[in-house]
Amino acid sequence: MEIKSILVSEAYTNCYIVKNEKTGEGFILDPGGSALKISKIVEEMQMIPKAILLTHGHFDHIAAVDELRDRYGVKVYVSEEEFKFMQNYNNNLSVYFGEGFIVKPDIALKDGEELEIAGIKIKFILTPGHTPGSGCFYVEEEGVLFSGDTLFCMSRGRTDFPGGSEREILDSIRKKLLTLPGDTEVLPGHNEQTTIENEKRFY
Repeated sequence: MEIKSILVSEAYTNCYIVKNEKTGEGFILDPGGSALKISKIVEEMQMIPKAILLTHGHFDHIAAVDELRDRYGVKVYVSEEEFKFMQNYNNNLSVYFGEGFIVKPDIALKDGEELEIAGIKIKFILTPGHTPGSGCFYVEEEGVLFSGDTLFCMSRGRTDFPGGSEREILDSIRKKLLTLPGDTEVLPGHNEQTTIENEKRFY
């Protein structure tokens, strides 16, 4: 599995482009802006996009979704708890950073649901706290967790936005993420990557 991370949006969001090196197919995770930049990386990787995965619906994780969905003809996945929540200018925070916009996802995911996209097996883990429907995507075979804005390196996502909860995010981290193998690579929505073992020191 080949993974490339690029910074998008004024919030310096990590967008991940993931390719199954055996099939040439892959997915885009949290395209928060810079659709052209993302498309160029997709072309350089010679990757055929099969889906767009969203860890949550804040503007800095979804701004390029519609352009990329139209370009590649793919479906957009997000948790069922986030599905309607993000279709509100205030909830997705876009109204506070210019003209408000919404994105309508295509497929709602349940906690613990297992997917296979582009030949890659992925488990969706619902981790509320940053938003009511925040979630992470776990690729067990590769030992990789895409943690969105739930878990950062030596930190965690903010909980002072609409629908946020400090109690819930701590529960999500302690009960659902820190129980994963310690050598799991954590690829967060912002800042540098870390490991589960490293983050256990802080919780």
